[in-house]
Amino acid sequence: MSGYVITYFPMRGRAEPIRLLLGDQGVSWKEEEVQLADWLTGKCEIKKQTAFGQLPQFKDGDFVLYQSNTILRYLGRKYGISGGSNQESALIDMVNDGVDDLRVKYIRLVIFELETGKEKYEKELPNHLSAFERILSQNSNGTKFVVGDKISYADYNLLDILHCQLDLFPGCLSAFPLLKVFIERVTSRPKLSKYLKSEGRAKRPIVPKK
Repeated sequence: MSGYVITYFPMRGRAEPIRLLLGDQGVSWKEEEVQLADWLTGKCEIKKQTAFGQLPQFKDGDFVLYQSNTILRYLGRKYGISGGSNQESALIDMVNDGVDDLRVKYIRLVIFELETGKEKYEKELPNHLSAFERILSQNSNGTKFVVGDKISYADYNLLDILHCQLDLFPGCLSAFPLLKVFIERVTSRPKLSKYLKSEGRAKRPIVPKK
């Protein structure tokens, strides 16, 4: 056992890219669930312990981290998937930050604006996706990963946010062939494919159940 523990709500959310990374690296971890209702009503003791009043929490033995992107970068360095040079590392960080920009918009939509803002979001989505399509095209004509020849933590984050978009808008990648092939290429990796077919993955919804 690795000694890893992810504490999060019973959903994919911001913890899912971390799970994708660990699954693809063939590492096991333990899940500790916090019920959203308990969190919102202040019944969770863990809320008082968090660094910024947020989850996920990630434990590596006695070492505790918060902030999902910080956790991804930590694991990226630990498993050698955060770039082979300073320039590659910077580009990976850049892509990851770009994914987070889209994630913030997505979270706002599904939590607060799904009834009123879905049409506007869908109209603007191609502009966001085109940026990632362009980035892929600049690395071996889109036949590998977002940066370099090796998968990075940003690839897992991108894969997850693309899954989120497809859940809402199944045809959103029709004009983005490199992104479609990227999903197929990454999800076909044997260890990641095993995680994607797991019971734990299947039982967690993308967003909280209402």
